[in-house]
Amino acid sequence: MTVKIHNPRELEEYRSKINSNTKTYERQILVSMGTCGIAAGTTPVLEAIEREVKAKNLQDKVGIVLTGCMGLCHSEPSIEVVECDTGASSFFGNVKPENAEAIVLKGVKVAGVDKIQSTWCFPEDEEYTEGTLQAKLVLRNCGKIDPEKLDDYVRRDGYSALSKVLSSMKPKDVIDVITASGLRGRGGGGFPTGKKWSFAAAQKSDVKYIICNADEGDPGAFMDRAVLEGDPHSVLEAMTIAGYATGATNGVIYVRAEYPLAVKRLLIAIGQSKDLGLLGNGILGTQFNFDIELKYGAGAFVCGEETALIHSIEGLRGEPNFKPPFPAVSGLWKKPTVVNNVETFANVCAIIRNGAEWFRKIGTEKCPGTKVFALAGKISKVGLIEVPMGIKLFDIIYTLGGGCKGGRKFKAVQTGGPSGGCLTSERLETPIEYESLIALGSMMGSGGMIVMDEDDCMVNIAKFFLEFTLDESCGRCTPCRIGNKRLHEMLVEISEGRADVAILSKMKTLCETIKDTALCGLGQTSPNPVLSTMNNYLDEYLMHIKDHHCPAGVCVKLLRFVINEKCVGCTMCAKNCPASCISGERKQKHSIDQTRCIKCGVCYETCKFHAIDKK
Repeated sequence: MTVKIHNPRELEEYRSKINSNTKTYERQILVSMGTCGIAAGTTPVLEAIEREVKAKNLQDKVGIVLTGCMGLCHSEPSIEVVECDTGASSFFGNVKPENAEAIVLKGVKVAGVDKIQSTWCFPEDEEYTEGTLQAKLVLRNCGKIDPEKLDDYVRRDGYSALSKVLSSMKPKDVIDVITASGLRGRGGGGFPTGKKWSFAAAQKSDVKYIICNADEGDPGAFMDRAVLEGDPHSVLEAMTIAGYATGATNGVIYVRAEYPLAVKRLLIAIGQSKDLGLLGNGILGTQFNFDIELKYGAGAFVCGEETALIHSIEGLRGEPNFKPPFPAVSGLWKKPTVVNNVETFANVCAIIRNGAEWFRKIGTEKCPGTKVFALAGKISKVGLIEVPMGIKLFDIIYTLGGGCKGGRKFKAVQTGGPSGGCLTSERLETPIEYESLIALGSMMGSGGMIVMDEDDCMVNIAKFFLEFTLDESCGRCTPCRIGNKRLHEMLVEISEGRADVAILSKMKTLCETIKDTALCGLGQTSPNPVLSTMNNYLDEYLMHIKDHHCPAGVCVKLLRFVINEKCVGCTMCAKNCPASCISGERKQKHSIDQTRCIKCGVCYETCKFHAIDKK
């Protein structure tokens, strides 16, 4: 890229030039090329579409755009077809290479392709009508632009917020707007973003840092990855604005090395911004300098905690610090440091462009704006959604998510990942807000939302999340290192039928002790899955303890496979049993020797006559 932007006027001229030189098509085909789409087989679909366009000589009529994730993970490979003259748009899922001809020739009238329900699809970017289920602010460009083309971002008002800040606002003005907007940290804590920036701005220091925490580690969470893969420039622009507001000249994006596509697109975006003069020295002809570099995380969950993250960047062991001092006062290399996550930064440019009052019209008084959630687990429509704060859990799980897979009965939803809690069907009218979820023993977290059905055992779920915490704990403090280990041992006793009722009070006391004494947020919130399942599903714990029975049929030590009257004596279960513990004559009912059964479930999975029960 040879052009260099020297001032805001030249940026607008560059934007006008892009718009005037943009090729006009009759139809555009947007192809989802995020990680989930590629994994689902979008590449051969893209190649087939490109072949059809070329074979039918439609290069001047049909444009192809390689976008980031559209959020439609439940229907990958997914395609959006846009009729350019009317703006009519349709989404199609589960597209196969053989559908390419129909897509290229017929556009929105594609036959044989699953049309995705409009309740899932977003309205146009930065538009919101009260009462709608989704509002596209953070994900405004994801699935709409080619993330590897800076011009696509600039065309959609990219870097106009930075231009506005540098040309007409003082650093304090920027902080005032962010503060007035009520934007709260989307990484889980919900701390006011403007207040954090003001703390850093007030510090006297020759060097300050802006860190983007892209180390999302919650099981089932992939919101930050989608933003980095689909709209990397929005994060770069916001970090630059944060640098101007706080007096920082250095930015660091701490990103997981397990996100290779996000890393690739970030590196491309950083290079493009530097080439255009939107990063580096003298940005837009001012005296403001700001640069951004990447640092790679090795997948440690605890490094999502800001002080542990800072230690990791410094080359130290990823362990948290006692606070205060907070990073805004003494952070990276003991210098004032602002740490915000990807989603928080992705809100900044829209707020600067549209104003604080516009942002406050979305969401609730205490929690303005939107929240991106990754729906996962036993949900029919796995994927990304962006909803106004205050929306009810019911609308997310049933209207947007389509309820549980296969018509199974909803049992629980885990919000906040390993730090959150399980909420029952009685809590589905709960509005999504920081305080309302905390009051129920859960939390917002970074945005993972795992749905469970009747086949899930809540004792096993608590054990699963605690195992994750044990693996990811840095081990620095005794409550987390030893307390959670003892807590896990108690859950194992319950799941194996070796516990008595007294263990429940011991567990509750230990949970409260860990919450009160652990060093960092990871340890302090680690008992939440245990406490919430004990509070909401006590009867299930008592079944394990008193009756030695797991109602979901998950806890192996409490499980028995029994052959019922439907058995026709086909011998398939006996032939496949690895323990050779099934006996019986052909065409006669078989039986299982419970003393030799290893509870593997092969017989249950093999039987075609539903003749084996789990008890």
